[in-house]
Amino acid sequence: MSELLGDFLKALRAADVRVSSAEGIDAAAVFAEVGLADRQLLKIAWSQALAKTPDDKARFDDCFDRFFQSAGLHALEAVPSPAENDADTPGEDGRDGEGRGGQGGASLETLLTSGDRAALQLALADAARAARVSEIRLFTQRGLYARRMLDVMGLEAVEERLRRLRERGAEAEAARLRGQLDVLREEVLAYVERQIVLMTANAGTRLREEILQEIPFARAEHGDFRVMQALVRKLAKRLVALHSRRRKVADRGHLDVRHTIRRNIEFDGLLFDIVWRRRKIERPKVIAVCDVSGSVANVARFLLLFLYSVTEVLPAVRAFVFSAQLAEVTKLFESTRVEDAVATTLRRHGWGSTDYGRAFAELAALTLNDIDHRTTVLILGDARSNHGDPGHRDLRRIHARARRVIWLNPEPRAFWNTGDSEMRRLGAACDRVESCRSLKHLERIVSDLMRTTV
Repeated sequence: MSELLGDFLKALRAADVRVSSAEGIDAAAVFAEVGLADRQLLKIAWSQALAKTPDDKARFDDCFDRFFQSAGLHALEAVPSPAENDADTPGEDGRDGEGRGGQGGASLETLLTSGDRAALQLALADAARAARVSEIRLFTQRGLYARRMLDVMGLEAVEERLRRLRERGAEAEAARLRGQLDVLREEVLAYVERQIVLMTANAGTRLREEILQEIPFARAEHGDFRVMQALVRKLAKRLVALHSRRRKVADRGHLDVRHTIRRNIEFDGLLFDIVWRRRKIERPKVIAVCDVSGSVANVARFLLLFLYSVTEVLPAVRAFVFSAQLAEVTKLFESTRVEDAVATTLRRHGWGSTDYGRAFAELAALTLNDIDHRTTVLILGDARSNHGDPGHRDLRRIHARARRVIWLNPEPRAFWNTGDSEMRRLGAACDRVESCRSLKHLERIVSDLMRTTV
């Protein structure tokens, strides 16, 4: 349990809670008396030993909840003793001793097919301790530690099992196992990213911003929203400057030699009056349609904020949101500060049950006559229709009139077309479908969109 306490103290210090060595010894004594049976009692007891000021107590509460949520309560109750930890210490490459990978592989395949979430969290916590994920400090180490965790869990044996299935021609079974393995990789990455957030809370502004640009919106902590909003403004400002320079060059055009000579005949051929060729620049119209149901509301928050931060380049933006029904929020953004408008939009229209069929039918009725060859329709949603009408027929009508339809899905591609996801049918009515899960993704996609202004 000393490893558990040591990791928690690291997380507290990363959250800017000052903890001395003496206070760490006091916390160990408290833990010996209280144990893990009553987590709320442990929280109160440790708070008395480790948090001194009201600000420290607030940070402590938040850090405690995130730490134990990340580690998993069932996994913590199964933490081996120090002697067992010493016996099972992995090598430098993150693997255990001889034979561990094969045994882990067999149990990993069983874990993948069982669908037991509690067992998965236990296995993740065990693998994280073996791979020393608590030592992670940089976002660029995410892939390294994720791979170490997968190796500990027995990835090599599962990959060998996949190879044998393909050799036997059992493509259906191999595809099913490969899909389950893709989902596991996402779970491992999510676990590692939670550890990064936990262990780098006070690692410096630049490092923190780098992490928040890469981390998926859905995994961002509520306390990071303000920082991420500031990042959105920085990204928008950089894009505006870039595309403004590009547009100035394009506005000037190329030298029109014939018209220049004709205009300067009166000056005996001296070129006093230069004529430039000009071409008409058609600014794109944008219709942004955001699913603000509970599963994607946080992502919609950042898409709306970003679009309205770049109105110098994209002045004609109409915004619609929907969960149970569609609503236009363009005027709200014109009359209210962007942050307040986003909050009001989510409060009025968010967190409901998604109805894609109704939303696209209402969108077609409201906008179809206004959509033309300059219109880009930008849709954000997970395409999960609750097994109802996905609205693909109305989306095809919109696509037939628009310049292009772009769908941004906040889910990993491995999750598309699973359960009630209708990405296959809805994606067929789009020109482009992208997994948009972070500020980096959003910046790249909106930058591509703004290139049409030149």
